[in-house]
Amino acid sequence: MTERMTIRLDRTLCDGFGICAKHAPKYFSLDDWGYASLIGDGTVTEEDHDAVMRALLDCPVHAIMEVGEHRPYDTRLPSSGPDEDPTAHLKTEENEAEWGFTR
Repeated sequence: MTERMTIRLDRTLCDGFGICAKHAPKYFSLDDWGYASLIGDGTVTEEDHDAVMRALLDCPVHAIMEVGEHRPYDTRLPSSGPDEDPTAHLKTEENEAEWGFTR
């Protein structure tokens, strides 16, 4: 089973290509000028995931965004140890040859 997918449409970015409505007509409609509107609250069912993802990827102006974070639950952000000196990696005159900068 995959994660629940939620999308958002930024109508200010839409240029009216209509590709989204072609790929996922259950989620996108076009107004009289061809600009897209999101149908519903943006929650995508699992069976429609591929069609909506195709619409998202094919949007030439990137007006469709997926909402949420895709980080595994057990992933921890890297952190420096408590013993590490935060100034150890500063570029200084003493180590300028190592960093390759000149005055």
